[in-house]
Amino acid sequence: MAITIRPLLHQFAFSRTRGNPSLVLLLSPFSHVSLPFTFIHLRCVTSVASPPSAPPPHDHQSRRHRHHQQPLADKKHRLCRLSPPETLAQKICKAVRRTGAPSKARVYADVNVIRPKDYWDYESLTVQWGEQDDYEVVRKVGRGKYSEVFEGVHCTDNEKCIVKILKPVKKKKIKREIKILQNLCGGPNIVKLLDIVRDQQSKTPSLIFEYVNNTDFKVLYPTLSDYDIRYYIYELLKALDYCHSQGIMHRDVKPHNVMIDHEQRKLRLIDWGLAEFYHPGKEYNVRVASRYFKGPELLVDLQDYDYSLDLWSLGCMFAGMIFRKEPFFYGHDNYDQLVKIAKVLGTDELNAYLSKYRIDLDPHLAALVGRHSRKPWSKFINVDNRHLAVSEAVDFVDKLLRYDHQERPTAKEAMAHPYFYPIRNAESSRSRP
Repeated sequence: MAITIRPLLHQFAFSRTRGNPSLVLLLSPFSHVSLPFTFIHLRCVTSVASPPSAPPPHDHQSRRHRHHQQPLADKKHRLCRLSPPETLAQKICKAVRRTGAPSKARVYADVNVIRPKDYWDYESLTVQWGEQDDYEVVRKVGRGKYSEVFEGVHCTDNEKCIVKILKPVKKKKIKREIKILQNLCGGPNIVKLLDIVRDQQSKTPSLIFEYVNNTDFKVLYPTLSDYDIRYYIYELLKALDYCHSQGIMHRDVKPHNVMIDHEQRKLRLIDWGLAEFYHPGKEYNVRVASRYFKGPELLVDLQDYDYSLDLWSLGCMFAGMIFRKEPFFYGHDNYDQLVKIAKVLGTDELNAYLSKYRIDLDPHLAALVGRHSRKPWSKFINVDNRHLAVSEAVDFVDKLLRYDHQERPTAKEAMAHPYFYPIRNAESSRSRP
């Protein structure tokens, strides 16, 4: 059953069916149930603010009676007890960067300096809208902070596609994603943007992408061989080197944003909603990337970061794959994320990094991080992962997971690592006549 793209209110999952007056409510990412309009409308209203159910009258009266009997001093004491104590994390302020030369990317630093302004000036983009009625959504396949994602079809040729319906965000953020996707169109392993449409009534925009028959990484990764991991990481590095060469940082590399059609051995880097143009010396928002994949530069508020952020995120992803530990750095919040990193890479190296870039951590964060010695990679190797955590793999992850972003290899340098020799050898064999 196919349904047209017709968002109702803020519930993007509701659409009018083709040839059916009822609406479809997607209860889960992979199921749908037809329900009458009135039921869905009521659900939309009540789900926003459902009043708590009233307690039984007897219980309410007894509690009220106890409330009146309680001395005022006791009530004040009880209120004090209910207030949670201020934790160390709540006291933490932003790190302070002392004056000095800004950090600059080792490669592709001047791409956007050399190119004309209309290449990177996304705020001036005029969006050419396609016809929304050319597409129909079939089923929900995912959701994110900024969008709902559906499998869809193009009505004319029944070709499968992915429909990304954007949630309300600033226009310039939408323009940035569109401009970046247009600039990267045709690049190796970059998801292809096919069309941009919007609903005539609500003006809700949707991005139409090529379809990838993805297998969830939680299902796929445990089945991958040593060669498979080398192959797919190499394919991902192709995408990263290309976007970096075009002056663009992805800023959200993680397994959820790497689509793999294992049968076709096809990989696509998706979700460019947080991607940004790199300008040397510019200070960027550190609230990017997903927690487990955030580079140390983000966690210590270093704002003049660059493409090397993506190599840290790749390193976290790769470590999770070869050590069969997902996520590899499992922080409970951004502060704890830095603690988890420090417990592996050590605090001596962290302090050297902070000193080099003249960063003063808030004393409360420094106390939270504590002191830790570096943990050898061999401590992560066991009987279940030793066939993946081979010497070249461990050396590669060691080069990626460096505090100092300038010490990490570029995507192109990473592709030349000995770990990928079997992949490069196979590629050169295929290219020979």
